[in-house]
Amino acid sequence: MLIESFLGYIRYEKKYSSHTVLSYKNDLFQFRDFVTKEIGEFAPEKIDRDIVRNWVVVLVENGEAPRTVSRKISALRSFFRYLVIRKEITDTPIRNIQLPKIRKRLPSFVKQGEMDLLLDEVDFGSGFRAVRDKLIITMFYSTGIRRAELIGLRDVDVDLMASTIKVTGKRNKQRIIPFGKELRTMIEEYRAIRAKEIGGGYPYFFIKEDGEALYPQLVYRVVTHYLETVCSLTKKSPHVLRHTFASAMLNNGAELNSVKALLGHSSLASTEVYTHITFEELKKSYKQAHPRAERKGENYGN
Repeated sequence: MLIESFLGYIRYEKKYSSHTVLSYKNDLFQFRDFVTKEIGEFAPEKIDRDIVRNWVVVLVENGEAPRTVSRKISALRSFFRYLVIRKEITDTPIRNIQLPKIRKRLPSFVKQGEMDLLLDEVDFGSGFRAVRDKLIITMFYSTGIRRAELIGLRDVDVDLMASTIKVTGKRNKQRIIPFGKELRTMIEEYRAIRAKEIGGGYPYFFIKEDGEALYPQLVYRVVTHYLETVCSLTKKSPHVLRHTFASAMLNNGAELNSVKALLGHSSLASTEVYTHITFEELKKSYKQAHPRAERKGENYGN
C-alpha cells in the first residue's frame, strides 16, 4: 500500500513521467520481494542499511549494470524520503551505500555531412507518409526535442507565424523552440498534404494515415530506417538525433546555456557532456590536419 501511495505521489504531485513511474514501480516491487524473502515481511521500519547493501550485492552478482543499480537506489532513496515526510519511519536507511562506479560514455551522434546527405540526397518517396517521415527526421535534427515530445506535439503548438514550437517536456515543463526557413517550408508542405490526404480536425501535429497519434515504436523505426542509409552507428535512435542537434549547435558557435534551454535540461551538467563531444572532434581534426601532430620520438632543438 505504501509503494502504491508513493507512486501516486510522484506521478500526480511531483509530475514524474510515466516511464519513470513505471521504472520506480518495478524497482520497488523487486526490492519488496527481496525484503520479504529476507525478513518475512515488507515492513519499512524494519529495513536497515545492511538489507539495502545486501540487495545491492545481489544486483551486482546477478550482472545488473552499474547505471541500473544506481537507478534502483535512486528509487529507494526517493521512496524512503517520502516515508520520512509522511512520518511512517523516523530515518532513511539509504545512507553511505557504496554504489558501483559508472563510466560515462559520450553520446553517439551523426556527423554533419551524413545528416546533409540524408536530408539533401536520400529519396524519401512521395505522398503523405514520405513527407511526414522526412519532417520527423528534420524536426529532431532542427530542434533537439525528445521522442515523447515530438509525439505529444499538438497542431496548435506549431506556430508558423512566429516560427516556433511549444514543447511539453519532462514533468510537464514547457519551453519554446525557434526553427528556421527550411523546417518552416517542410511544415507547410506537410500540413498541405495532410489536409489533402487525411483531412483535418485532428489534435496532434504528427499523425498516422488513420488520423491517430504516432506511437513510440513507429517513430523509432522511421529514424532507424533512414539513419541506416547514411551512417554506421551501432545505435540509431531518435535520441541520437537529439545528441546530433546539441553537438551541431555547439560546433557552430552556440553558447552552452542556450543549448541547455533549447534541450530543456534542468541542470547545466546534463548539457556539458556535449562539450566533450566537440572537444573529441577538435582533437581528431587537429591530428588529421596538423603536419606534426603524429610525429614520434625525435629530438628537436637543444
